[in-house]
Amino acid sequence: RSRAEVDATLQTAKLNPAELLPAVHCLSFGPQASAGECCLLQLEPGLCAELEAGRSLVIRGEKDEQAVLCSKDKTYDMKIADTSNMLLFIPGCKTPEQLNADPASCNIIHSQIAGFSNNYWELRRCRPKLKKLRKLLMEDPYEGPSSQKDQTLTFSKYTTEDLLSLIQASEEEILHQLQVIDACKIEGYWRILEFNYEMKLLDHVTQLIDSESWSLNKVPLHTCLEELGSLEPREMIEHILLSYGRKYVDDGVVYFEMREDKICRAVAQMLLQNAVKFNLSEFQEVWQQSVPEGMTTRLDQLKGLALVDKSSRPETISLLKVEDLPEDNQERFNSLFSIREKWTEVDITPYIQDLCAEKQTVGALLTKYARSSMLNGVKVYNSRRPIS
Repeated sequence: RSRAEVDATLQTAKLNPAELLPAVHCLSFGPQASAGECCLLQLEPGLCAELEAGRSLVIRGEKDEQAVLCSKDKTYDMKIADTSNMLLFIPGCKTPEQLNADPASCNIIHSQIAGFSNNYWELRRCRPKLKKLRKLLMEDPYEGPSSQKDQTLTFSKYTTEDLLSLIQASEEEILHQLQVIDACKIEGYWRILEFNYEMKLLDHVTQLIDSESWSLNKVPLHTCLEELGSLEPREMIEHILLSYGRKYVDDGVVYFEMREDKICRAVAQMLLQNAVKFNLSEFQEVWQQSVPEGMTTRLDQLKGLALVDKSSRPETISLLKVEDLPEDNQERFNSLFSIREKWTEVDITPYIQDLCAEKQTVGALLTKYARSSMLNGVKVYNSRRPIS
């Protein structure tokens, strides 16, 4: 177009040229312009800053999984958002601000459209999908150096790089979860200890504490390694101390303060795993007798691990581990309501707390997925949909 044609178009559109910038973009489709060649991704300021600082954003997910985008420490769901306005890709296109800053800008700028799109990828912060992490590591739990299975079979081994390619979560979220599930590195591969082997190691440590009459708050690392190193690998003894204790240094010596709640919880799991249901009062008695001297057992140590049935006579307790429940919100609630028709908020909270998104409360989850009613003066929740 010439300037005269542009002015004529403005006159036909009844637009005042004095109210517009003097530069005019004349657009035409290039020979290679097509939809689907390019994808647009909408980023929040924090993610823009990540890229500007030279860090990477990674898209993770296998073929049967919905893709997520991960920064170093956060995970985002990716969803396609349609737009009613066609979005044009114009290489070298100048913004009004750039045109104002460049008084020498050509009056008429001929630009070719390289591509176009009617949608873009929208990001929404989500919970990292970490359930698969434990599942992968539980394919072959570590049973100790003398295990025939470990020596003879080829098993699934996972390095940090393997887990980063398989788990839909950021690197920091994955490394934090490995700590949460007490995974350890053995010969460069992440492993979870088989539960009975873990209990065997813990038993060695607690028996040594008892025989040496040490305070549970001051267990010396060096002596533990010296005394127990002939029974189990020293790195396994240190790992169990790190899993069940808090490490600190006093006067140059490394000590561990044993974590009462975690030890009591592990002993309870050991007692409950071989019983479908346990008489509650009998269980509490056996549990207290089974923990190291000086420790006190309490039912609130078993949140997300065991479920008490107060409606049965006598009252019973059974194993129900939150990590064994589905990761999807609706599937989790379906599973819980198939186990028990009506739940109090106190009972159900440990089993749904991990589903809460950023700034979401347990109450909001219950409002969405459950229906409340009163039973004997107590508010209870049941499923919004029939459970088959």
